[in-house]
Amino acid sequence: MQKILIVEDEEKIARFVELELKHEGYAVTKAFDGREGLELAESGQFDLILLDIMLPGLSGTEILRRVRRESDVPIIMLTARDAVMDKVSGLDMGANDYITKPFAIEELLARIRVTLRNHVSQQESAPEVLHCMGITLDSERFKVTYNGVPVELTAKEFAMLEMLVRNKNIVMSRNTLLENIWGYDYAGETNVVDVYVRYLRQKLDQRFGVKLITTVRGVGYVIKEEG
Repeated sequence: MQKILIVEDEEKIARFVELELKHEGYAVTKAFDGREGLELAESGQFDLILLDIMLPGLSGTEILRRVRRESDVPIIMLTARDAVMDKVSGLDMGANDYITKPFAIEELLARIRVTLRNHVSQQESAPEVLHCMGITLDSERFKVTYNGVPVELTAKEFAMLEMLVRNKNIVMSRNTLLENIWGYDYAGETNVVDVYVRYLRQKLDQRFGVKLITTVRGVGYVIKEEG
């Protein structure tokens, strides 16, 4: 069941929307002032937030600004204002949609469905990005950075680094690396793993003056991440 937070100081409106949303099968939580709304919004337990602009304690735009520091939870702004600049400002700050009061409940429900559907679609299509010890590895776009600095790698170097990052804190044996990156039927030099680790160290450890890849003598290699 998808969870929706309503942050709206007009209790009659909040209650009316709550009943309609529950009828549609959503779980609903309400907040009637900005500070309570922000606390709930930052909890990370909601699939969508309906957020009024004019709130006591803390404005809807301020809540939006703070939530967007940490979360991409879908937010639909509810407001009595219909000025174009108010809408543009809300959207520029990260709102997913904007609906002006008074509104038809059918339109609000439709906007909620579309916003939730789009959010799920974006999450499903988002590329997998790995993070470890300052390394950011985008496996779909074949990009690697260290503390934001691009690192150019060959396909095999990338595959080896990805294997080590995915299995951080786990020692990967030479045979495991060889079989997963070069294949079971590889018939080339047996020290190829050591050669490519050396290449990675040249492009990462030596270039940036760090020690990312650790050798476990007689076993293999590991990237250790503390904490």
